[in-house]
Amino acid sequence: MAEVNFQNRTLYHGDNLDVLRGMNSGTVHLIATDPPFNKGRDFHATPDSLAAGARFQDRWSWEDDVEGEWVDQITDDWPKVMNVINGSRQSYGDDMGAFLCFMGVRLLEMHRVLRDDGSIYLHCDPTASHYLKELMDAIFGRKNFVNEIVWHYRRWTGKAKRFQRLHDLILFYAKSESYTFNPIYTKYTKGSKERKEQGVLHRFKKGEEPYLVSDSEVNDKGVRENDVWQIPFVAPSAKERLGYPTQKPLALYERIVRASSNPGDIVLDPFCGCATTPIAAERLERQWVGIDLWDKAHAIVRQRMEDNRQLLTDIPVIHYESTPPQRTDDGQEAVPFLQVTERHAEPGGPKMSPRGNVRFFCSGNMARSVRAATASSTTRATSNSTTTRRAPTAGLNHISNRILLCGPCNRAKSNTYTLSGLRRLNAKNGWMAS
Repeated sequence: MAEVNFQNRTLYHGDNLDVLRGMNSGTVHLIATDPPFNKGRDFHATPDSLAAGARFQDRWSWEDDVEGEWVDQITDDWPKVMNVINGSRQSYGDDMGAFLCFMGVRLLEMHRVLRDDGSIYLHCDPTASHYLKELMDAIFGRKNFVNEIVWHYRRWTGKAKRFQRLHDLILFYAKSESYTFNPIYTKYTKGSKERKEQGVLHRFKKGEEPYLVSDSEVNDKGVRENDVWQIPFVAPSAKERLGYPTQKPLALYERIVRASSNPGDIVLDPFCGCATTPIAAERLERQWVGIDLWDKAHAIVRQRMEDNRQLLTDIPVIHYESTPPQRTDDGQEAVPFLQVTERHAEPGGPKMSPRGNVRFFCSGNMARSVRAATASSTTRATSNSTTTRRAPTAGLNHISNRILLCGPCNRAKSNTYTLSGLRRLNAKNGWMAS
């Protein structure tokens, strides 16, 4: 087993990407998390609740929310993931592309920190579920998709011009074929149990579909759960309710923890929110780690432990950290099987985003060398220019391997042409400088 470089019952305050990047590879048995959904709205906790002050913005912009380092990393090392992001930008819009880029760099790290027998449950809703599934197929592999779980709940009657929306989705992926799975059972209905006891295998009623019973044996555990989970949502008047805008029921996450981990295993929630996953893990005698940006998350975890005192042997010590862990393993990068580029030791000097490259190249002391390296007469060292690598799929991800192109040349080059190929194309089109 890989060395664990973080403590049990630790809540990290900060960007989960930084914390995930600091965790050793192959240390987590289960990830159960409820990230943003790209719903295009802001969420606020109720003012008089325990979670008062909690808020997050679920709106996304490619210009404002995507780091150039993320784009470079994914483009250079995981092109299949970038294909999903670009496809979503084209079919849906920049906001979905930005959301998937944000999630993509984090899911790559989540894959890395999972053990080979580990699993991930990603909570979402129909706003982005099909886009997230394609992203997870690219990272975890289609063959490791296990279930799309429908969490069905009931609430007040809606009057919108559509069927009432009463479900969320949970995408269940495994790291490998050796993943942990414990079947979940529910009690028989009275009628189902009676039919089994009578040995009735099937019944038909005129004008109705037949209902079937698999066999006549009554299992003391009940019937195995299917992929539609009937669990009530947290009602406004429920004792469990904290006022957190997207709080999920404890019963839902206890079912996930039971199904895909064993006592003593490590459970991680990178979007910890109001601590439903840590509470579920604690109650089921698992170890846990949570991450959240909200500065009151620590108080919520402590309060919920107090509220569940009767279900716990004692109130544990919770470690609160604002500094990410430091890796002590071999430093393996995320999802190495997706990488297609050869890694090189990069020379010293600035490592910049594409936008930063442009600013650097456009400085006075670089203008002459920029013009000498350009591919066409239309290129100028202006803020409207864009940077690209000298070759589309090889070479250093470093400023020493960058060239500055005008927008038309950069689009023409795309991921198809090397710089030499672009020169030939521009010459053919009559665009080359004399």
